[in-house]
Amino acid sequence: MKKRLLSVAAASFFGMVLNAQQIKFEEYDLPNGLHVILHQDNSAPVVTTSVMYHVGAKDEVKGRTGFAHFFEHLLFEGTPNIKRGTWMKIVSANGGRNNANTSNDRTYYYETFPSNNEQLGLWMEAERMRHAIINQIGVDTQREVVKEEKRLNMDNRPYGNLLTAILNNLFTNHPYNWPTIGSMADLNSAKLEEFQAFYKKYYVPNNATLVVAGDIKPEQTKKWIEEYYGGIQKGTIYPKDFPKETPITQEKEVTVTDANIQLPAYIFAYRTPANKEKDAYVLDMLSSYLSNGKSSVLYKKLVDQDKKALAVQAFSQGLEDYSIFAFFTIPMGQTTKQTLQADIDAEIKKVQTSLISDEDYQKLQNQYENQFVNANSSIEGIAASLATNHVLMGDTNLINKEIDIYRSITKQDLQNAAKKYLNSNQRVIINYVPEKK
Repeated sequence: MKKRLLSVAAASFFGMVLNAQQIKFEEYDLPNGLHVILHQDNSAPVVTTSVMYHVGAKDEVKGRTGFAHFFEHLLFEGTPNIKRGTWMKIVSANGGRNNANTSNDRTYYYETFPSNNEQLGLWMEAERMRHAIINQIGVDTQREVVKEEKRLNMDNRPYGNLLTAILNNLFTNHPYNWPTIGSMADLNSAKLEEFQAFYKKYYVPNNATLVVAGDIKPEQTKKWIEEYYGGIQKGTIYPKDFPKETPITQEKEVTVTDANIQLPAYIFAYRTPANKEKDAYVLDMLSSYLSNGKSSVLYKKLVDQDKKALAVQAFSQGLEDYSIFAFFTIPMGQTTKQTLQADIDAEIKKVQTSLISDEDYQKLQNQYENQFVNANSSIEGIAASLATNHVLMGDTNLINKEIDIYRSITKQDLQNAAKKYLNSNQRVIINYVPEKK
């Protein structure tokens, strides 16, 4: 009886935490099309100013890949009012930090300052949007930076090009076909005018979302936003009319080599629905059931109990137009690919033919409740969530209600998704093997 009372109390407390997690925000558009989202939280004297541009690797064209990621670096080169090489110095000298990142679908920049420097953050992002300097010295400098990044994170790292192999083979028509870092040959051959045209085309206010989150006074913030961003000229928004992929209806097998590995890896990859669709959430939860943590079914079987694999993982990568669901495994000792494939297929079959246990289902729900709380536990996290939900999901308020989507997923939904999307005739098998010397 005592244990029951404690569990009820714990559940009640956790419910209070979740209810307190409601994120209040205000959003509006400037006449030039810039979407603005404000979130006031005066509990700590910090402010994050961020801008998400709806441009990513998929907006590039074959022969000129890597532009979106390149701009993640290039737009720190400076403006007429921010001298070259001083961007980071200005931020750090004023007690701030900043960064940027790029995906297939968007590019994101942010600064976090003590709240007495909120105006500085707003001004700097407006400078970037209004008139970033795109010149030859900046292009040449950042090209070398990107080359080194590619060497470090991909070309010289074991299994560093594994995601590239998945993209190359899952997508044949859609521009998800290449990684965000793109091709060095493409960047080398691109002319300065092409970089300038890319900036003019995509870095415009009506292709951007500005988020200001933290210790702000909304009316003052709005005045600064109007002052710094209101006069930036809107651009032309081009339709994102990308080629569609035909469904995979026959299993395909390819081999990719990597000079940096000694042990092979085997990937079983499936093309799945875009991240706005409920099935994308279901598949995300299914991937957690299969391989999230040492108590997950695949880890327990292949790594812990049978000692057949050094590593095994199921992962779901949500993207704006399609998503990826894939299994990744590295064999232990003399274990063959056929053995690992048979064991993974057996676990898929179990999910397709029977419901997971109540205990496993509750564990999944707990995991996602925890993720939801942690994702919005900082001002930077809240700013990123607000921008992502507006730009990629089309609903800013998902920051508050996305957890309800996960809560609504049933055991039957998990089974149905496995039956619908994880069949052998819907996948690409990638044998990722050491390069012969």
